[in-house]
Amino acid sequence: MNRTALFAASALGLIVASQVSVAGDAAAGKTKAAACVACHGMNGIGTQPLYPNLAGQKEAYIVQTLKGFRSGERTNAIMNAMAKPLSDADIENLAAHFSSLKSQ
Repeated sequence: MNRTALFAASALGLIVASQVSVAGDAAAGKTKAAACVACHGMNGIGTQPLYPNLAGQKEAYIVQTLKGFRSGERTNAIMNAMAKPLSDADIENLAAHFSSLKSQ
């Protein structure tokens, strides 16, 4: 009985965890990323050493970082201003787009 309960709880945990993952739309993110290319490049590769590469970065990291800039938890004058108007869906879409690009 305990093994069955443990198995069921584990299976339920996997199902819930898979639904919590980031589920952005990369195509919508590509459209929204037009505002990002001046610094982060057309292919997610920073145009200057100061600007980080976003191509191939993990989706969850991009989501966490953009939400941090939006809330002011992370501070950078440019990124705080860029992230402030983004919705959660915008952030997830941008994350899906940049994580789908090849890193260099």
